[in-house]
Amino acid sequence: MNDNTPFNRILVANRGEIAVRVIRACREMGIESVAVYSDADAGALHATLADHAVRIGPPPATDSYLSIDAILDAARRTGVQAIHPGYGFLAENARFASACQEAGLVFIGPPPEAIEGMGSKIAARRLAQQAGVPIVAGETPADQSDQAVADAARRVGFPLLVKPSAGGGGIGMKTARDESTLAVAIAQARREALAAFGDGTLYIERLIQQPRHVEFQVLADHHGHVVHLFERECSIQRRHQKVIEESPSTALTPALRRRMGEAAVAVMRTAQYRNAGTVEFLLEGTGESARFYFLEVNTRLQVEHPVTEQVTGIDLVRAQIMIASGATLPWSQDAITQRGHAIEARIYAEDPLRHDLPQAGPLLLYREPSMPGIRIDAGVVEGSEVTVHYDPLLAKLVASGETRDAARRRALAALRGYPILGIRTNVPLLIDLLEHPRFIGGAIDTGFLDTEGDGIRARLSTDPPPEVAAIAAACRATVAPAALTGRGPATEGADPWTSLKGVRV
Repeated sequence: MNDNTPFNRILVANRGEIAVRVIRACREMGIESVAVYSDADAGALHATLADHAVRIGPPPATDSYLSIDAILDAARRTGVQAIHPGYGFLAENARFASACQEAGLVFIGPPPEAIEGMGSKIAARRLAQQAGVPIVAGETPADQSDQAVADAARRVGFPLLVKPSAGGGGIGMKTARDESTLAVAIAQARREALAAFGDGTLYIERLIQQPRHVEFQVLADHHGHVVHLFERECSIQRRHQKVIEESPSTALTPALRRRMGEAAVAVMRTAQYRNAGTVEFLLEGTGESARFYFLEVNTRLQVEHPVTEQVTGIDLVRAQIMIASGATLPWSQDAITQRGHAIEARIYAEDPLRHDLPQAGPLLLYREPSMPGIRIDAGVVEGSEVTVHYDPLLAKLVASGETRDAARRRALAALRGYPILGIRTNVPLLIDLLEHPRFIGGAIDTGFLDTEGDGIRARLSTDPPPEVAAIAAACRATVAPAALTGRGPATEGADPWTSLKGVRV
Protein backbone atom coordinates (compact mmCIF):
# COMPACT_ATOMS: atom_id res chain seq x y z
CA MET A 1 0.00 0.00 0.00
CA ASN A 2 1.27 3.46 -0.93
CA ASP A 3 1.45 5.72 2.12
CA ASN A 4 0.08 8.72 0.19
CA THR A 5 -3.28 9.50 1.85
CA PRO A 6 -5.59 12.51 1.83
CA PHE A 7 -5.15 12.70 5.60
CA ASN A 8 -2.60 15.08 7.06
CA ARG A 9 -4.04 14.93 10.57
CA ILE A 10 -5.95 12.16 12.40
CA LEU A 11 -7.65 12.29 15.80
CA VAL A 12 -7.33 9.19 17.97
CA ALA A 13 -10.54 8.82 19.99
CA ASN A 14 -9.11 6.55 22.65
CA ARG A 15 -6.47 6.21 25.37
CA GLY A 16 -3.88 3.76 26.69
CA GLU A 17 -1.86 1.34 24.61
CA ILE A 18 -4.14 1.39 21.57
CA ALA A 19 -3.98 5.18 21.34
CA VAL A 20 -0.18 4.96 21.55
CA ARG A 21 -0.21 2.28 18.82
CA VAL A 22 -2.27 4.43 16.43
CA ILE A 23 -0.25 7.57 17.16
CA ARG A 24 2.98 5.74 16.32
CA ALA A 25 1.46 4.43 13.08
CA CYS A 26 0.50 7.98 12.12
CA ARG A 27 4.02 9.17 12.83
CA GLU A 28 5.50 6.45 10.58
CA MET A 29 3.14 7.53 7.79
CA GLY A 30 3.93 11.23 8.13
CA ILE A 31 0.46 12.06 9.45
CA GLU A 32 0.00 14.42 12.40
CA SER A 33 -1.86 12.93 15.35
CA VAL A 34 -4.31 14.48 17.80
CA ALA A 35 -4.82 12.84 21.18
CA VAL A 36 -7.80 13.42 23.45
CA TYR A 37 -7.55 13.03 27.20
CA SER A 38 -9.61 13.26 30.34
CA ASP A 39 -8.43 14.99 33.50
CA ALA A 40 -7.24 11.60 34.79
CA ASP A 41 -5.02 11.21 31.71
CA ALA A 42 -3.52 14.69 31.53
CA GLY A 43 -0.01 13.25 31.88
CA ALA A 44 -0.67 9.93 30.17
CA LEU A 45 1.70 8.54 27.56
CA HIS A 46 -0.71 8.89 24.64
CA ALA A 47 -1.29 12.57 25.45
CA THR A 48 2.44 13.31 25.51
CA LEU A 49 3.31 11.36 22.33
CA ALA A 50 0.75 12.97 20.01
CA ASP A 51 1.49 16.09 17.99
CA HIS A 52 -1.53 17.76 19.58
CA ALA A 53 -3.59 16.92 22.67
CA VAL A 54 -7.05 18.18 23.62
CA ARG A 55 -8.80 17.87 26.97
CA ILE A 56 -12.30 16.44 26.55
CA GLY A 57 -13.67 16.23 30.08
CA PRO A 58 -13.50 14.84 33.62
CA PRO A 59 -12.37 11.26 34.44
CA PRO A 60 -15.68 9.35 34.01
CA ALA A 61 -15.69 7.84 30.53
CA THR A 62 -19.29 8.94 29.96
CA ASP A 63 -18.12 12.54 30.26
CA SER A 64 -14.97 12.17 28.17
CA TYR A 65 -14.04 9.18 26.00
CA LEU A 66 -17.69 8.25 25.43
CA SER A 67 -18.81 11.82 24.74
CA ILE A 68 -19.44 12.08 21.00
CA ASP A 69 -19.97 15.83 21.23
CA ALA A 70 -16.69 16.40 23.07
CA ILE A 71 -14.69 14.31 20.60
CA LEU A 72 -16.24 15.92 17.53
CA ASP A 73 -15.61 19.35 19.05
CA ALA A 74 -11.94 18.42 19.50
CA ALA A 75 -11.84 17.25 15.88
CA ARG A 76 -13.26 20.56 14.62
CA ARG A 77 -10.90 22.62 16.76
CA THR A 78 -7.83 20.77 15.48
CA GLY A 79 -8.79 20.51 11.81
CA VAL A 80 -8.47 16.74 11.40
CA GLN A 81 -9.75 14.85 8.37
CA ALA A 82 -10.33 11.48 10.02
CA ILE A 83 -10.93 9.81 13.38
CA HIS A 84 -9.51 6.46 14.48
CA PRO A 85 -11.62 4.96 17.32
CA GLY A 86 -9.19 2.24 18.47
CA TYR A 87 -11.11 -0.45 20.35
CA GLY A 88 -13.62 -0.14 23.18
CA PHE A 89 -15.34 3.14 24.02
CA LEU A 90 -16.96 4.36 20.74
CA ALA A 91 -15.24 1.95 18.34
CA GLU A 92 -18.40 -0.09 17.70
CA ASN A 93 -20.90 2.74 18.08
CA ALA A 94 -22.84 3.19 14.84
CA ARG A 95 -24.17 6.55 16.02
CA PHE A 96 -20.60 7.83 16.44
CA ALA A 97 -19.60 6.57 12.97
CA SER A 98 -22.64 8.34 11.49
CA ALA A 99 -21.87 11.53 13.43
CA CYS A 100 -18.34 11.52 12.01
CA GLN A 101 -19.71 11.26 8.48
CA GLU A 102 -22.24 14.03 9.10
CA ALA A 103 -19.40 16.24 10.36
CA GLY A 104 -17.46 15.65 7.13
CA LEU A 105 -14.91 13.38 8.85
CA VAL A 106 -13.72 9.94 7.78
CA PHE A 107 -14.40 7.25 10.35
CA ILE A 108 -11.49 4.79 10.18
CA GLY A 109 -13.58 1.67 10.46
CA PRO A 110 -16.58 0.02 8.84
CA PRO A 111 -19.65 1.96 7.67
CA PRO A 112 -22.37 2.65 10.26
CA GLU A 113 -24.69 0.14 8.57
CA ALA A 114 -22.18 -2.69 9.09
CA ILE A 115 -21.63 -1.73 12.71
CA GLU A 116 -25.38 -1.59 13.28
CA GLY A 117 -26.01 -4.91 11.55
CA MET A 118 -23.23 -6.78 13.32
CA GLY A 119 -23.95 -5.11 16.67
CA SER A 120 -27.01 -7.31 17.02
CA LYS A 121 -25.90 -10.90 17.56
CA ILE A 122 -29.29 -12.05 16.36
CA ALA A 123 -28.97 -10.15 13.06
CA ALA A 124 -25.36 -11.34 12.70
CA ARG A 125 -26.46 -14.98 13.07
CA ARG A 126 -29.02 -14.50 10.31
CA LEU A 127 -26.38 -12.94 8.06
CA ALA A 128 -23.99 -15.85 8.70
CA GLN A 129 -26.74 -18.27 7.70
CA GLN A 130 -27.31 -16.23 4.55
CA ALA A 131 -23.59 -16.58 3.79
CA GLY A 132 -23.83 -20.35 4.21
CA VAL A 133 -21.74 -20.39 7.37
CA PRO A 134 -22.77 -22.81 10.15
CA ILE A 135 -24.13 -21.35 13.38
CA VAL A 136 -24.71 -22.91 16.79
CA ALA A 137 -28.23 -24.27 17.19
CA GLY A 138 -30.39 -21.72 18.94
CA GLU A 139 -33.60 -19.74 18.95
CA THR A 140 -34.63 -16.10 19.23
CA PRO A 141 -38.25 -15.90 20.40
CA ALA A 142 -40.28 -13.04 18.95
CA ASP A 143 -42.09 -12.89 22.28
CA GLN A 144 -39.40 -11.69 24.69
CA SER A 145 -41.30 -12.45 27.88
CA ASP A 146 -39.45 -14.58 30.43
CA GLN A 147 -41.89 -17.43 29.83
CA ALA A 148 -41.37 -17.38 26.06
CA VAL A 149 -37.59 -17.29 26.45
CA ALA A 150 -37.81 -20.24 28.87
CA ASP A 151 -39.97 -22.18 26.41
CA ALA A 152 -37.38 -21.52 23.67
CA ALA A 153 -34.65 -22.78 25.99
CA ARG A 154 -36.49 -26.05 26.56
CA ARG A 155 -36.83 -26.54 22.81
CA VAL A 156 -33.08 -25.96 22.28
CA GLY A 157 -32.21 -28.26 25.18
CA PHE A 158 -29.80 -28.23 28.10
CA PRO A 159 -27.03 -27.27 28.69
CA LEU A 160 -27.47 -23.89 27.03
CA LEU A 161 -26.44 -20.23 27.04
CA VAL A 162 -28.78 -17.30 27.60
CA LYS A 163 -27.21 -14.41 25.66
CA PRO A 164 -28.03 -10.73 25.16
CA SER A 165 -28.43 -9.67 21.56
CA ALA A 166 -26.55 -6.39 22.09
CA GLY A 167 -23.05 -5.74 23.35
CA GLY A 168 -20.13 -8.11 23.71
CA GLY A 169 -17.30 -9.20 25.97
CA GLY A 170 -19.45 -11.86 27.58
CA ILE A 171 -21.50 -9.28 29.48
CA GLY A 172 -24.86 -10.77 30.45
CA MET A 173 -24.06 -14.24 29.11
CA LYS A 174 -25.38 -16.90 31.48
CA THR A 175 -25.19 -20.70 31.53
CA ALA A 176 -28.18 -22.88 32.37
CA ARG A 177 -27.24 -26.53 32.73
CA ASP A 178 -30.69 -27.75 33.74
CA GLU A 179 -34.23 -26.57 34.44
CA SER A 180 -33.42 -25.54 38.02
CA THR A 181 -30.98 -22.82 36.86
CA LEU A 182 -32.97 -21.49 33.88
CA ALA A 183 -35.17 -18.84 35.52
CA VAL A 184 -32.24 -17.28 37.37
CA ALA A 185 -30.10 -17.27 34.21
CA ILE A 186 -32.82 -15.46 32.22
CA ALA A 187 -33.40 -12.86 34.94
CA GLN A 188 -29.69 -12.17 35.40
CA ALA A 189 -28.97 -12.01 31.67
CA ARG A 190 -31.80 -9.55 31.04
CA ARG A 191 -30.90 -7.37 34.03
CA GLU A 192 -27.24 -7.13 33.03
CA ALA A 193 -28.06 -6.55 29.36
CA LEU A 194 -30.42 -3.67 30.20
CA ALA A 195 -27.85 -2.11 32.54
CA ALA A 196 -24.94 -2.41 30.11
CA PHE A 197 -26.58 -1.90 26.70
CA GLY A 198 -30.09 -0.55 27.33
CA ASP A 199 -31.46 -3.55 25.42
CA GLY A 200 -32.83 -6.63 27.19
CA THR A 201 -33.40 -8.75 24.06
CA LEU A 202 -32.23 -12.32 24.66
CA TYR A 203 -31.63 -15.42 22.58
CA ILE A 204 -30.88 -19.03 23.43
CA GLU A 205 -27.92 -20.99 22.14
CA ARG A 206 -26.80 -24.57 22.64
CA LEU A 207 -23.78 -24.78 24.93
CA ILE A 208 -20.86 -26.40 23.15
CA GLN A 209 -18.80 -28.37 25.63
CA GLN A 210 -15.09 -27.48 25.83
CA PRO A 211 -14.94 -25.38 22.66
CA ARG A 212 -12.01 -23.40 21.38
CA HIS A 213 -12.34 -19.73 20.47
CA VAL A 214 -10.72 -19.17 17.07
CA GLU A 215 -11.08 -15.92 15.17
CA PHE A 216 -10.07 -14.80 11.68
CA GLN A 217 -8.76 -11.34 10.87
CA VAL A 218 -10.30 -9.84 7.73
CA LEU A 219 -9.51 -6.76 5.62
CA ALA A 220 -11.98 -5.39 3.06
CA ASP A 221 -11.51 -2.32 0.87
CA HIS A 222 -14.02 -0.11 -0.97
CA HIS A 223 -13.37 -1.82 -4.31
CA GLY A 224 -14.77 -5.27 -3.55
CA HIS A 225 -11.57 -6.94 -2.38
CA VAL A 226 -11.81 -9.05 0.81
CA VAL A 227 -8.99 -11.14 2.28
CA HIS A 228 -8.37 -12.92 5.57
CA LEU A 229 -5.08 -12.83 7.45
CA PHE A 230 -5.48 -16.25 9.07
CA GLU A 231 -6.48 -17.14 12.59
CA ARG A 232 -5.83 -16.27 16.19
CA GLU A 233 -6.41 -18.81 18.97
CA CYS A 234 -8.05 -16.97 21.89
CA SER A 235 -9.20 -19.82 24.12
CA ILE A 236 -7.34 -18.78 27.29
CA GLN A 237 -10.00 -16.55 28.84
CA ARG A 238 -11.35 -15.49 32.19
CA ARG A 239 -14.97 -14.42 32.40
CA HIS A 240 -15.05 -14.32 28.59
CA GLN A 241 -12.09 -11.87 28.50
CA LYS A 242 -9.03 -13.07 26.59
CA VAL A 243 -5.72 -13.40 28.48
CA ILE A 244 -3.35 -15.15 26.04
CA GLU A 245 -3.71 -15.26 22.26
CA GLU A 246 -1.60 -16.96 19.61
CA SER A 247 -1.26 -17.75 15.93
CA PRO A 248 -1.34 -20.27 14.35
CA SER A 249 -3.83 -22.37 16.33
CA THR A 250 -2.65 -25.83 17.30
CA ALA A 251 -6.13 -27.20 16.51
CA LEU A 252 -6.28 -26.32 12.81
CA THR A 253 -5.10 -28.40 9.88
CA PRO A 254 -4.38 -26.65 6.56
CA ALA A 255 -7.71 -27.83 5.17
CA LEU A 256 -9.70 -26.68 8.21
CA ARG A 257 -7.86 -23.35 8.18
CA ARG A 258 -8.81 -22.87 4.54
CA ARG A 259 -12.48 -23.66 5.18
CA MET A 260 -12.70 -21.32 8.16
CA GLY A 261 -10.91 -18.54 6.29
CA GLU A 262 -13.29 -18.87 3.36
CA ALA A 263 -16.24 -18.77 5.77
CA ALA A 264 -14.92 -15.56 7.37
CA VAL A 265 -14.56 -13.91 3.97
CA ALA A 266 -18.05 -15.04 2.97
CA VAL A 267 -19.58 -13.46 6.08
CA MET A 268 -17.84 -10.14 5.40
CA ARG A 269 -18.78 -10.13 1.72
CA THR A 270 -22.41 -10.77 2.58
CA ALA A 271 -22.31 -7.93 5.11
CA GLN A 272 -20.72 -5.60 2.52
CA TYR A 273 -18.08 -4.94 5.13
CA ARG A 274 -15.27 -2.39 4.80
CA ASN A 275 -12.00 -1.92 6.70
CA ALA A 276 -10.62 -4.28 9.38
CA GLY A 277 -12.85 -6.70 11.24
CA THR A 278 -12.73 -10.06 12.94
CA VAL A 279 -15.01 -13.05 12.46
CA GLU A 280 -15.12 -15.19 15.59
CA PHE A 281 -15.88 -18.90 15.64
CA LEU A 282 -16.39 -21.61 18.22
CA LEU A 283 -14.46 -24.75 17.32
CA GLU A 284 -15.66 -28.15 18.49
CA GLY A 285 -12.94 -30.80 18.30
CA THR A 286 -9.63 -30.65 16.46
CA GLY A 287 -8.26 -31.65 13.08
CA GLU A 288 -10.33 -32.72 10.11
CA SER A 289 -13.21 -33.95 12.27
CA ALA A 290 -13.61 -30.57 13.97
CA ARG A 291 -16.76 -28.52 13.46
CA PHE A 292 -16.82 -24.75 13.58
CA TYR A 293 -19.71 -22.36 14.20
CA PHE A 294 -20.07 -18.63 13.63
CA LEU A 295 -20.02 -16.69 16.90
CA GLU A 296 -19.94 -12.96 16.08
CA VAL A 297 -18.15 -10.20 14.18
CA ASN A 298 -16.07 -7.56 15.92
CA THR A 299 -16.34 -4.42 13.81
CA ARG A 300 -13.05 -2.90 14.93
CA LEU A 301 -9.37 -3.51 15.50
CA GLN A 302 -8.84 -6.24 18.09
CA VAL A 303 -6.72 -5.96 21.22
CA GLU A 304 -4.78 -8.98 19.97
CA HIS A 305 -4.09 -7.62 16.47
CA PRO A 306 -0.26 -7.67 17.01
CA VAL A 307 -0.33 -11.48 16.88
CA THR A 308 -1.52 -11.32 13.28
CA GLU A 309 0.96 -8.58 12.41
CA GLN A 310 3.85 -10.68 13.69
CA VAL A 311 2.99 -13.80 11.65
CA THR A 312 1.91 -12.04 8.42
CA GLY A 313 4.12 -8.95 8.38
CA ILE A 314 1.10 -6.74 7.61
CA ASP A 315 0.61 -3.56 9.66
CA LEU A 316 -3.12 -3.59 10.41
CA VAL A 317 -3.37 0.00 11.65
CA ARG A 318 -1.64 1.29 8.54
CA ALA A 319 -3.95 -0.91 6.45
CA GLN A 320 -6.98 0.57 8.24
CA ILE A 321 -5.86 4.10 7.46
CA MET A 322 -5.10 3.31 3.83
CA ILE A 323 -8.45 1.56 3.28
CA ALA A 324 -10.26 4.52 4.85
CA SER A 325 -8.45 6.82 2.42
CA GLY A 326 -9.82 4.81 -0.51
CA ALA A 327 -6.75 2.71 -1.34
CA THR A 328 -7.06 -0.74 -2.88
CA LEU A 329 -5.80 -3.79 -1.00
CA PRO A 330 -2.48 -4.75 -2.63
CA TRP A 331 -2.58 -8.42 -1.60
CA SER A 332 -4.32 -11.39 -3.15
CA GLN A 333 -5.33 -14.14 -0.73
CA ASP A 334 -2.59 -16.43 -2.03
CA ALA A 335 0.06 -13.76 -1.37
CA ILE A 336 -0.66 -13.68 2.39
CA THR A 337 1.18 -16.32 4.40
CA GLN A 338 1.82 -17.26 8.03
CA ARG A 339 5.44 -17.28 9.15
CA GLY A 340 6.51 -18.79 12.44
CA HIS A 341 4.47 -18.43 15.61
CA ALA A 342 3.43 -15.54 17.85
CA ILE A 343 2.02 -15.48 21.39
CA GLU A 344 0.54 -12.42 23.09
CA ALA A 345 0.16 -12.07 26.87
CA ARG A 346 -1.99 -9.25 28.23
CA ILE A 347 -0.47 -7.54 31.26
CA TYR A 348 -3.14 -6.20 33.59
CA ALA A 349 -2.98 -4.07 36.73
CA GLU A 350 -4.91 -6.56 38.79
CA ASP A 351 -4.35 -9.02 41.62
CA PRO A 352 -4.86 -12.64 40.49
CA LEU A 353 -4.94 -13.76 44.14
CA ARG A 354 -7.90 -11.51 44.95
CA HIS A 355 -10.33 -12.43 42.18
CA ASP A 356 -8.41 -10.27 39.68
CA LEU A 357 -9.18 -7.12 41.65
CA PRO A 358 -8.08 -4.06 39.60
CA GLN A 359 -5.14 -2.13 41.01
CA ALA A 360 -4.45 1.61 41.07
CA GLY A 361 -1.48 3.79 41.95
CA PRO A 362 1.84 4.98 40.53
CA LEU A 363 4.19 2.67 38.67
CA LEU A 364 7.22 3.11 40.92
CA LEU A 365 9.28 0.86 38.70
CA TYR A 366 8.46 -0.21 35.17
CA ARG A 367 11.15 -1.66 32.90
CA GLU A 368 10.18 -3.29 29.62
CA PRO A 369 12.30 -6.23 28.46
CA SER A 370 14.37 -5.72 25.32
CA MET A 371 15.35 -8.91 23.56
CA PRO A 372 15.08 -10.57 20.12
CA GLY A 373 11.60 -11.63 19.12
CA ILE A 374 9.81 -9.50 21.74
CA ARG A 375 7.39 -6.66 21.04
CA ILE A 376 5.79 -4.55 23.77
CA ASP A 377 2.68 -2.45 23.07
CA ALA A 378 2.25 -0.34 26.22
CA GLY A 379 0.23 2.64 27.33
CA VAL A 380 2.36 3.45 30.36
CA VAL A 381 5.90 4.39 31.38
CA GLU A 382 7.68 4.36 34.70
CA GLY A 383 5.96 6.89 36.94
CA SER A 384 2.60 6.64 35.17
CA GLU A 385 -0.45 6.76 37.41
CA VAL A 386 -2.73 3.75 36.98
CA THR A 387 -6.26 5.01 37.53
CA VAL A 388 -9.42 3.24 38.67
CA HIS A 389 -11.48 4.90 35.96
CA TYR A 390 -10.57 2.72 32.98
CA ASP A 391 -9.64 -0.78 31.85
CA PRO A 392 -6.61 -2.08 33.81
CA LEU A 393 -4.67 -3.20 30.72
CA LEU A 394 -1.10 -1.86 31.01
CA ALA A 395 0.62 -3.49 28.06
CA LYS A 396 0.76 -6.44 25.71
CA LEU A 397 3.86 -8.60 25.38
CA VAL A 398 4.13 -10.37 22.03
CA ALA A 399 6.76 -13.07 21.52
CA SER A 400 7.64 -14.41 18.08
CA GLY A 401 9.64 -17.47 17.10
CA GLU A 402 10.18 -20.01 14.37
CA THR A 403 8.11 -22.52 16.36
CA ARG A 404 5.43 -22.36 19.02
CA ASP A 405 7.77 -23.54 21.73
CA ALA A 406 10.39 -20.98 20.73
CA ALA A 407 7.77 -18.22 21.02
CA ARG A 408 6.55 -19.61 24.34
CA ARG A 409 10.05 -19.73 25.81
CA ARG A 410 10.75 -16.19 24.64
CA ALA A 411 7.54 -14.99 26.25
CA LEU A 412 8.53 -16.64 29.52
CA ALA A 413 12.02 -15.14 29.48
CA ALA A 414 10.62 -11.69 28.75
CA LEU A 415 7.95 -11.89 31.46
CA ARG A 416 10.59 -12.92 34.00
CA GLY A 417 12.58 -9.84 33.04
CA TYR A 418 9.66 -7.38 33.22
CA PRO A 419 9.88 -5.72 36.68
CA ILE A 420 6.82 -3.75 37.75
CA LEU A 421 6.66 -2.28 41.25
CA GLY A 422 4.05 -0.12 42.95
CA ILE A 423 0.99 -2.20 42.06
CA ARG A 424 0.21 -5.87 41.65
CA THR A 425 -0.05 -7.30 38.15
CA ASN A 426 -1.01 -10.62 36.58
CA VAL A 427 2.54 -11.33 35.37
CA PRO A 428 3.10 -14.26 37.79
CA LEU A 429 -0.17 -15.78 36.56
CA LEU A 430 0.93 -15.43 32.93
CA ILE A 431 4.22 -17.15 33.68
CA ASP A 432 2.44 -20.08 35.29
CA LEU A 433 -0.02 -20.30 32.41
CA LEU A 434 2.77 -20.51 29.85
CA GLU A 435 4.46 -23.24 31.89
CA HIS A 436 1.30 -25.31 32.34
CA PRO A 437 1.53 -28.79 30.74
CA ARG A 438 -1.84 -28.37 29.03
CA PHE A 439 -0.79 -25.11 27.42
CA ILE A 440 2.56 -26.57 26.35
CA GLY A 441 0.69 -29.46 24.75
CA GLY A 442 -1.88 -27.19 23.08
CA ALA A 443 -4.74 -28.96 24.91
CA ILE A 444 -6.69 -25.81 25.71
CA ASP A 445 -10.29 -24.65 25.51
CA THR A 446 -12.36 -21.72 26.73
CA GLY A 447 -12.86 -23.40 30.11
CA PHE A 448 -9.13 -23.78 30.76
CA LEU A 449 -8.96 -21.19 33.54
CA ASP A 450 -12.21 -22.44 35.05
CA THR A 451 -10.71 -25.89 35.55
CA GLU A 452 -7.04 -25.02 36.07
CA GLY A 453 -7.24 -21.52 37.55
CA ASP A 454 -7.47 -22.50 41.22
CA GLY A 455 -4.44 -24.76 40.94
CA ILE A 456 -2.46 -22.07 39.15
CA ARG A 457 -3.35 -19.44 41.74
CA ALA A 458 -2.48 -21.80 44.60
CA ARG A 459 1.09 -21.91 43.29
CA LEU A 460 1.45 -18.14 43.27
CA SER A 461 3.04 -16.42 46.25
CA THR A 462 0.56 -14.36 48.25
CA ASP A 463 3.03 -11.68 49.37
CA PRO A 464 6.43 -10.44 48.21
CA PRO A 465 9.42 -10.95 50.49
CA PRO A 466 9.88 -8.09 52.99
CA GLU A 467 13.15 -7.07 51.37
CA VAL A 468 11.37 -6.52 48.05
CA ALA A 469 8.88 -4.19 49.71
CA ALA A 470 11.82 -2.29 51.22
CA ILE A 471 13.48 -2.04 47.80
CA ALA A 472 10.25 -0.70 46.33
CA ALA A 473 10.17 2.02 48.97
CA ALA A 474 13.77 2.91 48.21
CA CYS A 475 12.96 2.95 44.51
CA ARG A 476 10.12 5.42 45.15
CA ALA A 477 12.59 7.76 46.85
CA THR A 478 15.30 7.52 44.20
CA VAL A 479 13.51 7.06 40.88
CA ALA A 480 14.24 9.77 38.32
CA PRO A 481 11.89 12.78 38.54
CA ALA A 482 11.13 12.52 34.82
CA ALA A 483 9.89 8.98 35.35
CA LEU A 484 7.59 10.02 38.18
CA THR A 485 5.89 12.61 36.01
CA GLY A 486 5.60 10.28 33.02
CA ARG A 487 7.19 12.98 30.82
CA GLY A 488 10.45 11.22 30.12
CA PRO A 489 12.25 7.90 30.29
CA ALA A 490 13.62 6.51 33.50
CA THR A 491 17.36 6.59 34.06
CA GLU A 492 18.86 3.78 32.02
CA GLY A 493 21.82 1.58 32.80
CA ALA A 494 22.76 -1.61 34.53
CA ASP A 495 20.45 -2.45 37.42
CA PRO A 496 19.19 -5.51 39.30
CA TRP A 497 15.56 -5.24 38.17
CA THR A 498 15.88 -7.46 35.11
CA SER A 499 16.30 -10.53 37.31
CA LEU A 500 13.27 -10.22 39.59
CA LYS A 501 11.83 -13.50 38.24
CA GLY A 502 8.26 -12.21 38.19
CA VAL A 503 8.14 -10.88 41.76
CA ARG A 504 5.72 -7.97 42.06
CA VAL A 505 4.78 -5.54 44.84
